[in-house]
Amino acid sequence: MGELLGVAVLGAGHMGADHIRRLDRVVSGARVVAVADPDAARAEEAVADVEGVSVHTAAEAALDAPGVDAVLIASPGPAHEEALLAAFARGLPVLCEKPMVPDPAGALRVVEAEARLGRRLAQIGFMRRYDAEYLGLKALLEDGRLGRPLMLHCTHRNVSSPPGFTSAMLIDSSVSHEIDAARWLLGQELTAVTVLRPRPSSGAPQGLVDPQFVVFETAGGVLVDVEVFVNCGFGYQVRCEAVCEAGSARIGDDRGPLVTARGSAGTQVPRDYLVRFADAYDREVQAWVDATRRGRVTGPTAWDGYAASVAAEAGVRALGNGTDGTGGTRVAVDLAPRPALYG
Repeated sequence: MGELLGVAVLGAGHMGADHIRRLDRVVSGARVVAVADPDAARAEEAVADVEGVSVHTAAEAALDAPGVDAVLIASPGPAHEEALLAAFARGLPVLCEKPMVPDPAGALRVVEAEARLGRRLAQIGFMRRYDAEYLGLKALLEDGRLGRPLMLHCTHRNVSSPPGFTSAMLIDSSVSHEIDAARWLLGQELTAVTVLRPRPSSGAPQGLVDPQFVVFETAGGVLVDVEVFVNCGFGYQVRCEAVCEAGSARIGDDRGPLVTARGSAGTQVPRDYLVRFADAYDREVQAWVDATRRGRVTGPTAWDGYAASVAAEAGVRALGNGTDGTGGTRVAVDLAPRPALYG
């Protein structure tokens, strides 16, 4: 535990740059030793205040840089499979941002590759598992005081969607967090999904199906509904309410400081996921660093990443299956057999 963990960060965009800052200034026990991004200028900017970092345009060059002990993947989703397999080939522990791999076939290849190794190397970045409110809700559901869960009501709202954001990405990028959170909170796999389409918001870009209403079924008979609205305009909001046989519990009610001024009172609504889940990201990366330095891999598994990709892909198919253009078709979530490595 004496040596700092040397980390190669793949991707220097919004998420990657924030992780570089986190590893350099917040997390203990690690340092950034290499960064890779196709945009060399962006990579240089991200490490401008970090000493001793080599900058590369190719991911594999960063993995082979001197001093690399582990990898944090924060590049776009389509690049994850190649990066994960390259890390596995080098025996490097990995923290991979979600989606692990966007398409289920690629995600399954990653699962199978890790299973062939016979040991875990990958932790997938579903950071809500490290959020204090989500951890509290998980504890409530596990201690049984609320009785058996019957429903989860979820809300996922963003101020605005970035350029190029598609209707499918509302599910495979945004709702993927709710997919993992539901599986984790309930301890059940998702078995089917239906997507309903309210009329599009006038604040959404032309052609974007926003908002959407997504309903998942679980193997234990729980219903999980998700309102996803990525151009709400007023703030970033993530909420979850568990309705159980003997009570309910809700998280995400924006209970920050109540400010009274100039004849009005209110609380501040976060504008960005990096603000709302800052503590969760810090806890997640610190837990990964601590475990890796001890030779362990904890947290969400490659199987969790694969299961989320399958459920999201089923949701995208449900979104496009409505013959009248309003969705409403139920699509099954079919998972491959789970390798023994993942219990």
